[in-house]
Amino acid sequence: MRIKICGLSRIEDIRYANEARPDYVGFVFAESRRQVSSEKARELRERLNAGITAVGVFVDAEIAEIAALVHRGVIDMVQLHGNETAAYIMRLRESCPANIIKAVKIGKETSLPEHARLQKETYGADYLLLDSGAGSGKTFDWHLVGQITEGCGFSDSFFLAGGINSGNIRKAAALCPFALDVSSGAETDGVKDREKMMALVAVCHGNPVQLR
Repeated sequence: MRIKICGLSRIEDIRYANEARPDYVGFVFAESRRQVSSEKARELRERLNAGITAVGVFVDAEIAEIAALVHRGVIDMVQLHGNETAAYIMRLRESCPANIIKAVKIGKETSLPEHARLQKETYGADYLLLDSGAGSGKTFDWHLVGQITEGCGFSDSFFLAGGINSGNIRKAAALCPFALDVSSGAETDGVKDREKMMALVAVCHGNPVQLR
């Protein structure tokens, strides 16, 4: 099971990531308490282990801004959390070679017949990301996961996010996502926690660990 630790913003976070070795880390460029500037992201990326993929998180950003970060080697993948359309995704793909993750908010109002809408929103993306809302730290109804991902054509290429932590990570992994995406679940008092990062990555990579 792959894992992404999102919202890294400090040198200490990079040090923890290099030790824990998640498959992906996320740099948030959208407005957020975890937001980083392009220069800060470059500084962090320079210290990141070469075997860890850096993902940039954006909300309705200018395509040129995203492409520049990819071409400069600051990020390897792009994660879109806004109202980006299929046409936007196609233009982005023409501008840079990065794989694209399209996030979809799954809330109480989401119903299974909305497959057509979700297919339209995510057309052209390489991966789907299911979340209860950007940075909400809350789970959604995971019973919907299988039917939604199959209906959208992402049954083996979706990220699962939203409220994943040490208490439910094994349940989340049982849904067989391509990867789990963790942010607040890897934090204590709003900052990344080394022990939590180590434990969460160990669980996803199949190493025995005692979660706390």
